Amino acid sequence: MARNSGNKTNVQSVLHQLYGGDESTGRVPLPSVLHSFVSYSNTIPAAGTDAEGTTPKTGANMGTFIGVYLPCIQNIFGVILFIRLTWIVGTAGAFCAFLVVLLCCSITMLTAISMSAIATNGVVPAGGAYYMISRSLGPEFGGAVGILFYIGTTLAGSMYIVGAIEILITYMAPSITLFGDVDVPENMYNNYRVFGTALLLVLGLVVYFGVKLVNKFAAVALACVICSILAIYIGLFVNFNGNEQLPMCVLGNRLLQQVNGTCSKESSSALHKEFCPFGAMCDSYFQTHNVSIVNGIQGLSSGVFLDNMWPSFMEINHVLTKWDSSESDMVFPSATTNKQVVTDITTSFAILVGIFFPSVTGIMAGSNRSGDLADAQKSIPAGTIGAILTTSLVYLSSIFLFAGTVDNLLLRDKFGQSIGGHLVLGHIAWPNERVILIGAFLSTIGAGLQSLTGAPRLLQAIARDGVIPILEPFCASSLKGEPTRALLLTLVICECGVLLGNVDYLAPLLSMFFLMCYGFVNLACALQTLLKTPSWRPRFKYYHWSLSSLGMILCLTVMFMTSWYYALIAMGIAGIIYKHIEYRGAEKEWGDGIVGLNLSAASFSLLHLEEAPSHTKNWRPQIMILVKFPFENDSKRRKLFAFASQLKAGKGLTVATTVLEKDLVSGEAEALEAKQQLKKMMDEERVKGFVEVLCSPDIMIGMHLI
Repeated sequence: MARNSGNKTNVQSVLHQLYGGDESTGRVPLPSVLHSFVSYSNTIPAAGTDAEGTTPKTGANMGTFIGVYLPCIQNIFGVILFIRLTWIVGTAGAFCAFLVVLLCCSITMLTAISMSAIATNGVVPAGGAYYMISRSLGPEFGGAVGILFYIGTTLAGSMYIVGAIEILITYMAPSITLFGDVDVPENMYNNYRVFGTALLLVLGLVVYFGVKLVNKFAAVALACVICSILAIYIGLFVNFNGNEQLPMCVLGNRLLQQVNGTCSKESSSALHKEFCPFGAMCDSYFQTHNVSIVNGIQGLSSGVFLDNMWPSFMEINHVLTKWDSSESDMVFPSATTNKQVVTDITTSFAILVGIFFPSVTGIMAGSNRSGDLADAQKSIPAGTIGAILTTSLVYLSSIFLFAGTVDNLLLRDKFGQSIGGHLVLGHIAWPNERVILIGAFLSTIGAGLQSLTGAPRLLQAIARDGVIPILEPFCASSLKGEPTRALLLTLVICECGVLLGNVDYLAPLLSMFFLMCYGFVNLACALQTLLKTPSWRPRFKYYHWSLSSLGMILCLTVMFMTSWYYALIAMGIAGIIYKHIEYRGAEKEWGDGIVGLNLSAASFSLLHLEEAPSHTKNWRPQIMILVKFPFENDSKRRKLFAFASQLKAGKGLTVATTVLEKDLVSGEAEALEAKQQLKKMMDEERVKGFVEVLCSPDIMIGMHLI
């Protein structure tokens, strides 16, 4: 008895340690037990979990504001806001820029509504888009989109790293350049590649050795983003009447790079030497036009908004020029000297959508923390939609405020070459430029750390699900619990993105992967609603299947509108992974929305076929092949199947069947073997149809039943 009592005490102690139970009674609180079974082993570990993905001991007690709203805010506001939004406003104009932002924000809002429906349909462990899609559309779609989402997250890390180096080299410390003048595009991009590679290695080591440090730094990065945005808004109103801090030198209607701080055509000036390198042989445009000094920040009271209303899309290597009907060369001319500010890429509405879209991603941050939320079904919809509304308001208001404050030429000067390589937002912000530079740099580093932390765990989650056998080596973790192999692969892919060296090339590429992921989230919701899946009962009152359908259509439209070849590549990768999982992947009991779609389509067709009158032109042969088991003479059976295939010429319906003289219980194993052999024979002879095996105590009775 004493021994049994001791065992009981040990069991109670273990229960108490695992689930927080009462040692005196041995009872375990039901919520704790349920929470322990919501394992993160097959999903992305939520923020606040340890390295191996187990939930913290403190329990799920995070609210909407801390658990969802702030993480989404941090993930949505990114590098594009600081280094590209002013350029987008100047290039697209206030009206088109408003449409660019509105289109991108509409996609994320519709996707957030679909996510809210999923969150209110039941308990969703951490795992984000991969968990949602795989458990609703099946392992094939889930694995394919999960890999695409992983690649997108990894390339997002590349974009943040390149953006951080752009802020460092172009605006903070241009003197550390390794390849000469940063005003030369090739030198600039080479600097981004070298310094970006070094920064990637540093961040990779930080992720490997200090995940807790990454989580702590996230709060610092969030504070930097919020302070930077507040500084910009305050500065816009402080500079209501403009200032003279950013003088630009304009030759006629063409914007010039800053040349030793001078703007004069005198023969002794640096500008004269640039345009007249051989004394009397001067550039014709320089001879016929005067130079003028224009204030870059003109203020909201200046009425400059009217100059920034309409788009100024341009081709690559064209001089930034104000349109003037009095000039004979209204077509933007190519640069004749490197001291004229020229465009580095061709711009259009679709290209700007692809560049801006990464600024609105990050809406999955709340769903990835569902295991830490006190009420996930309430917090995820409210926090995610609230964050999207807040960030959309900031983006949309910034468009009109920038357009009403900054001169059009300066807005289109992407790298601030006309003002000595300064960041436009830095001189708008209050109290000085350093607030924005330091805030933007630190927040971008924080976003890069988050991407490099989350992407390996996503890959490990997919590998642990076992849907893609080739990913099995990435299931392993190091002694510290880190997904080391997945991290190494992530760093390799991220380095490929860093070697592109240009945010404008990376942004449209990763947009494809996020758009495909969001499209499949919307597809999952719309599909389950239309198929009336019994387990699909979302309680989010603003959800409707038409909104999910619209979100899916917008995602596909923007993908092909932005870059049709990138879209085809992304869809091709998804198709290859889908077919690989279909033929080689492990079977999972997650359910499959596509099977439900096929069943609904078949039921619809059969019901309408029954109602329609038969006609000779609609007749198709229906053949039944009755064979004897065991199949002693395989060659005869094959000829029989080949003959049936020729009779129906690939049309009609074929049913291959056999009767076993067994009862249902004792003949189960033999019936399964016969069915597999018949399926194999039909596949080898390319006969499409169905296989049926019937067990009967008497062969003749079985044949009559067939």
